[in-house]
Amino acid sequence: MSIQKRLAHYPVPDQVWEEYHIDQEINDRGIQLDMDVVNNAIAFDEKSRDSLMIQMQQLTGLENPNSVTQMKEWLSQNGVEAESLGKKDVKQMIPETDGDIREALKLRLQLAKSSVKKYQAMQNAVCKDGRAHGMFQFYGANRSGRWAGRLIQLQNLPQNHMNDLAEARELVRTGDYETLEMLYDDIPDTLSQLIRTAFIARPGYKFVVSDFSAIEARVLAHLAGETWRSKVFAEGKDIYCASASQMFGVPVVKHGINGHLRQKGKIAELALGYGGSVGALKSMGALEMGLKEEELQPLVDSWRATNPMITTFWWDIDRAVKTAIKEQIPTEVRGIHFLCKSGMLFIKLPSGRMLSYVKPRIGENRFGGESVSYMGVGSTKKWERIESYGPKFVENIVQAISRDILCYAMRTLSHCFICGHVHDELIIECSQDVDYKVICEQMGRTPPWLPGIQLCADGYETKFYMKD
Repeated sequence: MSIQKRLAHYPVPDQVWEEYHIDQEINDRGIQLDMDVVNNAIAFDEKSRDSLMIQMQQLTGLENPNSVTQMKEWLSQNGVEAESLGKKDVKQMIPETDGDIREALKLRLQLAKSSVKKYQAMQNAVCKDGRAHGMFQFYGANRSGRWAGRLIQLQNLPQNHMNDLAEARELVRTGDYETLEMLYDDIPDTLSQLIRTAFIARPGYKFVVSDFSAIEARVLAHLAGETWRSKVFAEGKDIYCASASQMFGVPVVKHGINGHLRQKGKIAELALGYGGSVGALKSMGALEMGLKEEELQPLVDSWRATNPMITTFWWDIDRAVKTAIKEQIPTEVRGIHFLCKSGMLFIKLPSGRMLSYVKPRIGENRFGGESVSYMGVGSTKKWERIESYGPKFVENIVQAISRDILCYAMRTLSHCFICGHVHDELIIECSQDVDYKVICEQMGRTPPWLPGIQLCADGYETKFYMKD
């Protein structure tokens, strides 16, 4: 009752209630599972693990090759000192070794695949109607308001890159382990890539999967007024090529002239939009992609020089937040409003929705500079004081607006049978005669509260869920 009394001052807007009702309909509707695929995948995984374990024992002579201590000792005896046996580290060690050591590391990598956990989650979640319900938690991300995945976690499924996905899926569905083993070297990886395909449309129907192309990059460019980027999106060009072209001053064409530079454009786009620097490039896998350590800082400098409006936008937001907290006066930057009231910092988005930060205050960061902090659930999953700054607030704002655009698309397509969604993607179950292009067209409609933004929705149709 006390919480209710406090929250009475902050009524939930009608549009958010409407979004919640759509969310409840999607959760109640659920999504069908192919239990033949699920049950056989679990059985196949067990067979594969037994076989891999026997191979490992024969190769290494160890009683338990899964033991990190035993494995490290065996490697050491064979002249390889390993600090860690995490997936990433093992992957890096494979090209540097040969013979039995390389083979043992490859087998260890296969054994480390936790593909079967998702299938077990499907077994646990499936209801009597053959569908999984309640997979989306409304407003699960408290900073942006995005959904959180529950039960089977649709939000973080492994991607599929197999050309013969349907054929591999059929072997699992029909329980043909021998053929699968004969055709595919890495069964755990194959089962991992098939996880998405366990979600199917009901008989006589199909899925239309439609998603926004580079939604966060589009929102950021629009908010910051980085016009060259918006022009790239308006002309339907590749943002990674365009970014590389701007950064290096030469034309870049995918699979064409200066095509090798596209990768640098891509990693810069993914890592640097929210104030990231060398560390962000590394955590995105820049070094694994072939970039050299000495290339990273020039890449950061080049990206920032190429996107001056975005860089300015970070620090305009930073100043606006600090002014709102220190002077207790409303501020505004490019249509984003900041207000401190009742011990809360509110950020009002173009949609009218508010982001809230509890007990904001100005303090000193570890570099001796001025910083903003607020109370919230941090990385430790506990209620604690969280430090933030301009680019981080920009990330929250961009992701929150991207979420609102998805909600607008959900309302536009609420007459359709939406049965799942992931960040910027909708999964719609529909009859065979529905044209997926019409759904993409409807999804790409510009919200009235964000005029001028360049949106583009693309999609495909399929009998089972997959990444196209």
